Amino acid sequence: MSILLIADKDSESRQQMANLFAGSGYRVKTAKSLVEALRDIIKKDVEVLLLGSEFGDLLAVEIIPLLKKCNRNLTIILVSDEESLPLLRKVRREGIFFHALRPVNPEGRDELRLAVQCAFERNHPSPEVPTRWLRQAEAR
Repeated sequence: MSILLIADKDSESRQQMANLFAGSGYRVKTAKSLVEALRDIIKKDVEVLLLGSEFGDLLAVEIIPLLKKCNRNLTIILVSDEESLPLLRKVRREGIFFHALRPVNPEGRDELRLAVQCAFERNHPSPEVPTRWLRQAEAR
């Protein structure tokens, strides 16, 4: 089963995101500290990480390189409260898959669900996808 790790220092946000993915077909784990997150990431069981923007005194942008060194196949989705252009540029250079604003409405929750689904599909591409694209192109 695909494992989704939600790592955020804010317990309410962590629980809301865990509830969002309950029953989604993923095994959802949570981590409230960098140590807990690293423990699961080093085991290489985690495929997709929803990462809050900071852990204690550390910003996500500071720990993303470490997380990628622990598991280079880890797909990281940064979930933050703001959309700072300099921050986005920096985290994209570090190799995140997607940046999402913390979901506060149905559209935000749908966007986060779709981002997670795309991240897992990226890790497990379906052999049907290219064929489907060809059929759609031929139909046009």
